[in-house]
Amino acid sequence: MNGAAVAGDEIGRIYAAHAPWLRRWLQRRTRCGNRAADLAQDTFCRLLEGFDGDAIRDMRNYLAVIARRLLIDDIRHREVERAFLIAQAEIGGGVDEMTPDRIAEAVQLLDALALLLGQLAPEVREAFLLRRLDGLSHREIAARLGISDRTVKRHVARAYATCYALAYPD
Repeated sequence: MNGAAVAGDEIGRIYAAHAPWLRRWLQRRTRCGNRAADLAQDTFCRLLEGFDGDAIRDMRNYLAVIARRLLIDDIRHREVERAFLIAQAEIGGGVDEMTPDRIAEAVQLLDALALLLGQLAPEVREAFLLRRLDGLSHREIAARLGISDRTVKRHVARAYATCYALAYPD
């Protein structure tokens, strides 16, 4: 048997042993069976990407860490989507105008925004998300991140400028 087949067999055993537990664990956190199943699947995909069975001491804990990070990403994505739709409704005059074309446009913009946010320096992205999604003041962000108020303002301004350049490329 080659190495890939052995790894595949091991992944299969890990999946059989841990997938039901992981789905239940995620369902308690998401309160949605479909979301839990999707996140569990994504967790095992991530496991496959960098699988080194010898380096993992506690598989359940390792899977929980991966799943928790994916859940945080999912929650942030949903918060950005919700904030965008609220802003769009306020600016665009209401949800009545959200045609399928506008929704598709919004999804494309959100995908581009998510890609853009992923390219920002971690501290810039964190300051921006704390400001826009959590509604924290610059002072609160500075205290949370352990940086100066002025640095927070620069980070948020840099993120806004980058988002503006995406929204208005010309």
